[in-house]
Amino acid sequence: MEEDETLQGETERAEVETRAAAEVGRRISVSEFLCHCCYDIMVNPTTLNCGHSFCRHCLALWWVSSKKNECPECREKWEGFPKVNILFRDVIEKLFSDAIEQRKEDILQNSDVARSLATFQKYGNDQMPTVRNTGRINPQGGGFFSGVLTALTCVAVVLLGYHWSSREFEEDLLVHKPVAKWTAEEVIIWLEQLGAWASHYKERFLLEKVNGRLLLTLAEEDFTKEPYSIENSNHRKAIMAELERVKALGVKPPQNLWEYKAVNPGKSLFLLYALKSSPRLSMLYLYLFDYAEAFLPFIHTICPTQEDMYEDTVTKLIDLQDPSWKQWREFIVKYLFLPYQLIAEFAWDWLDVHYWTSRFIIVNAMLLSVLELFSFWRLWSRRELKTVPHRMWRHFWKALTQGLFVAIFWPFIPQFVCNCLFYWALYFNPITNIDQVVKEVRRPET
Repeated sequence: MEEDETLQGETERAEVETRAAAEVGRRISVSEFLCHCCYDIMVNPTTLNCGHSFCRHCLALWWVSSKKNECPECREKWEGFPKVNILFRDVIEKLFSDAIEQRKEDILQNSDVARSLATFQKYGNDQMPTVRNTGRINPQGGGFFSGVLTALTCVAVVLLGYHWSSREFEEDLLVHKPVAKWTAEEVIIWLEQLGAWASHYKERFLLEKVNGRLLLTLAEEDFTKEPYSIENSNHRKAIMAELERVKALGVKPPQNLWEYKAVNPGKSLFLLYALKSSPRLSMLYLYLFDYAEAFLPFIHTICPTQEDMYEDTVTKLIDLQDPSWKQWREFIVKYLFLPYQLIAEFAWDWLDVHYWTSRFIIVNAMLLSVLELFSFWRLWSRRELKTVPHRMWRHFWKALTQGLFVAIFWPFIPQFVCNCLFYWALYFNPITNIDQVVKEVRRPET
């Protein structure tokens, strides 16, 4: 009995709802549910901040064509990513179910509408991290950086560039000053940069007041005798190898990042950006055009041999031979699959020389590796592997044209501007890459 009464009650309520809907349908005109873009019954009505509602696909078509976040009717800008008005949609589908079904079928058959809807939804998905963090969408960007943080970052880069531009030549004086004019104190600076072991011989050089002219006259036999008495053969070999380079160049060769930048400002800026965006092409460039000065130190650092018995990085890179086949095998595997790891390993070996800078480079290399993995994963998940050759050629052509552009216009770029670009890429680019990784992690699968 109770079950029969329950069924009877539900039947009566359904009849009441049906009669009520029919009564409402008679009182409400169809014109009140028309979209003011297509002038047909609204499908998935989407209400904007101004109060106007439109078909979702109509709003998507409008947004794709105009690229403006504003109402198609009153031109008031809307904030946030518009969503379907669920209550409004349910009412329309109950009142005009047949017409709505027919419209949905027509929409599905229109490829332009489907493409516009997908683009519009992707735009909304890209804004989702901002929604979660702030509760409000910034249609013009946002993400990890706020406007204030971006402004402060730019000011910091400018100040850093100005600071180093004003002091750069003074601090890297030895890479520009002829060795014959070195003072005894400058000889000690040159000696100490060979490694921590060189500090054992600093007092002996100071007592003898070894200046640049005297340094050029010294031979290996002199270092074995008093007052120098350098008994360690590896230490003597390192000093003599570097002394031969000094004699050949006439100045102190660069032995750290800042000195290399002072001697090769254009090349250092080029390599910094090239290794970040095109690591494989950049290493190929080093092999073809800068083998002895840059590629050999690079491969011997990241793929060392068991015979490398030197006590520090600088000494190890003074006298280098061609890589062995074992080194080549290790390098090629990492070159093909983990190019950014090679950069991180090189920076790791220089931690004792560039404490913080090396850490920034290592973190940035890790972030770039993650972003590259995300790119490959998207190609695999979307079954777009056939497009890889075309993408590679397009990337190669882009890198080539950018390199030619830099080569042509580099002499005309002020040093201050170059310093700002250099320090941005070195210290602030990792922060922007953190933002990119966070967005990739939060991006929904499409």
